[in-house]
Amino acid sequence: MISVSNICLAYGKRTIFKNVNIKFTPGNCYGLIGANGAGKSTFLKILAGDTEPDKGEVSIGKGLRMAVLRQDQFAFDEETVFNTVIMGHKRLYEVMAEREAIYTKEDFTEEDGVRSGELEAEFAEMNGYEVESEAAVLLNGLGIGEDLRQRQMKDLEGGEKVRVLLAQALFGNPDVLLLDEPTNHLDLKSIQWLEEFLGRFQNTLIVVSHDRHFLNQSCTHIADIDFGTIRTYVGNYDFWYEASQLVLKQKQDANKKASDKANELKDFIARFSSNASKAKQATSRKKLLDKLEIEELPVSSRKYPFIDFRPERPCGDIILEIKGLSKTIDGVKILNNLDLVINKGDKIALVGANSLAKTILLQILVGDIKPDAGSFRWGVTITNSYFPKENSSFFARDLNLIEWLCQYPPHEGESFARGFLGRMLFSGDEATKMTSVLSGGEKVRCMLAKMMLTSANVLLFDEPTNHLDLESITALNNSLIAFSEVILFTSHDHKFVSTVANRIVELTPGGVIDRVMNFDEYLENADINALRERINQGATELNL
Repeated sequence: MISVSNICLAYGKRTIFKNVNIKFTPGNCYGLIGANGAGKSTFLKILAGDTEPDKGEVSIGKGLRMAVLRQDQFAFDEETVFNTVIMGHKRLYEVMAEREAIYTKEDFTEEDGVRSGELEAEFAEMNGYEVESEAAVLLNGLGIGEDLRQRQMKDLEGGEKVRVLLAQALFGNPDVLLLDEPTNHLDLKSIQWLEEFLGRFQNTLIVVSHDRHFLNQSCTHIADIDFGTIRTYVGNYDFWYEASQLVLKQKQDANKKASDKANELKDFIARFSSNASKAKQATSRKKLLDKLEIEELPVSSRKYPFIDFRPERPCGDIILEIKGLSKTIDGVKILNNLDLVINKGDKIALVGANSLAKTILLQILVGDIKPDAGSFRWGVTITNSYFPKENSSFFARDLNLIEWLCQYPPHEGESFARGFLGRMLFSGDEATKMTSVLSGGEKVRCMLAKMMLTSANVLLFDEPTNHLDLESITALNNSLIAFSEVILFTSHDHKFVSTVANRIVELTPGGVIDRVMNFDEYLENADINALRERINQGATELNL
């Protein structure tokens, strides 16, 4: 168990936590949620002992081992992938290292024999003989192949390093597990594996995530950070949303009822306090008014941007035709003879294990790069707008947000830009913030504002939910459900894909699987799974 008593933390005049008291008990998974800046990651750092609160304390049961998903991708660069995973259990790793050092000695003394016996006993008690198989299961489930396991961490790509660090946190069955955005850099298959793994986890788990499906599948409780405190709800994310909205509505209704009653009493008192025959009644009502309590509802840190894509015109009959599209990068065939026809009303999720293939396809379609072979044709009625996965080039010039938005048509002046930015939660002085200090989520909101200005009838998105908080993801999700024209998108957010897409196009090494159905139906379809295996087997045999 881990308990928090009277935790307080403030940065200057801004209060992050005020007298937070909460207990996290074994056998439960707590989803820690809150708006960007509410203090989710900070709270995890307090629990892990990496950040000191201004007041209060964190207590962990005696002898319990805590594991934390670390974000420093360079901390283990000189270690092998396998050793990095084992280092998640510090004591086990120390025993392994000492044990290995003794057994490689040329002169094995009696003292060494005694010590090796002690180490063997401790090693066995910590399930040390299962180390290799456990590490292999974790790495395999997270998409790190056997060929990478003896390589140094510095030789891996950033996304691969994050997966290894996640395996490190999961290793050795820790008593308390803290995970901050564990689904980042994972594909849908790895996320599904992680959901199943955490479903079997029997100890205390606290996780921060913006993936609503992941929270629904993994969490037994939701710990909601808002109003400077943390309130726990039993149930998953969907249950929390319904319950919190109900609680808020009940408070608002009670306040309205009390406010209406107060106005009624004030009106009576004002009308009859000077009337001798009604004076006693007016005094009685004044006493009632004094006793009436109207709760001042605190201002929530949750804010939803107003996202609304409005096409200037509907799509015509011809939208997009792709024929024989191929692209090779660094000697690797990324796209191979791709054929695809986009139809009216399509909301297509591009899926598949190779994220680069999906990104390259979108970049070709918007003209950022050229294919090696094949062609594509947009219909004459089509205007498209593109959200890239990497947006740093759009913020290379250090402008304030008003200046930044005014770069893009239609340019209707500062007041228009201020109004548009306000819809995206950049109101007042926020609209003059410089682009050099924007967070990842703020940049995404800027890019969405830019897209809305285009009034395009075809929207292309490459992982648009990255960096967004749950409120912004919900707003974007709802806007795309409501969008009347065509969408092509990639996302690792299961709920986002399942609620937006009506057609799934999977890019596999052996070809394309194209089905008009929603995402959950696609995943559960046994015929599609069998087809995928046949296609990929054929591609493997061809490469051989």
